[in-house]
Amino acid sequence: MNGNRNDIIDIEPNQRADNLKAVGWVSYILHLIVAVAAVVPSAQPSIALLLVALVIDLVKRSDAEGTWQASHFSWRIRSVIWAGVLYVVTSPLWLLFLVPGWIAWGLISLWFLYRIVRGMLAMSKSQPVDA
Repeated sequence: MNGNRNDIIDIEPNQRADNLKAVGWVSYILHLIVAVAAVVPSAQPSIALLLVALVIDLVKRSDAEGTWQASHFSWRIRSVIWAGVLYVVTSPLWLLFLVPGWIAWGLISLWFLYRIVRGMLAMSKSQPVDA
């Protein structure tokens, strides 16, 4: 590094990528804690963790536009939204029939865990996650 302007320009995209990756890992870990707890009986963390992760993704998503990491922000946001919708849609099963509600929520939780692990594996390879 000679200290000239071109050296600084070359570093900025790498630093941006590293910052986005760090944010992505924080978000994935928060999602993972919630996802694992959803499939382990009596280990329910606060929904606040999921909301914090969602807010992080919504706020930082625009910073990732045009990078391979953009797919990860969309992946996590869609995962949370779909899981939330599916939980709400199947919640009457809990009120009407306990066992079908338990089964439905168990399947949704496993699906959510799968999506988080799949995203984390792609992130660890510095690859976009396929939709």
